[in-house]
Amino acid sequence: MGNELGVLIRADLDRIEADLSSIAPSGISAPPTAWHGGADAGVSFADAMKEAVHGVDAKEQAASDKLAAVDSGRSDDLVGAMLASQEASLSFSMLMQVRNKVVGAFDELIRLQL
Repeated sequence: MGNELGVLIRADLDRIEADLSSIAPSGISAPPTAWHGGADAGVSFADAMKEAVHGVDAKEQAASDKLAAVDSGRSDDLVGAMLASQEASLSFSMLMQVRNKVVGAFDELIRLQL
């Protein structure tokens, strides 16, 4: 049964990576190969989450800067500022969904009978 669960998790992870690569134009890298037992075993889940949080923060800062430039009249790219704002919002929402899944999995592990 444990092997079947591993196969299902691997299939889900492969599907998520494929979805990520199809929607991530730039700034978001593929998950580290250490998750698959690759050669880069020095990257941990915590490091990947820190990198994701920093990426979301950078997008939020960039969107804030663009909106401030439009507000102050230094730029007339309102569409670009709104797109950056929406991208930052979606990135934050995606990060919160990942956090919710991790917390849910942790809660499930806590309830697991040994």
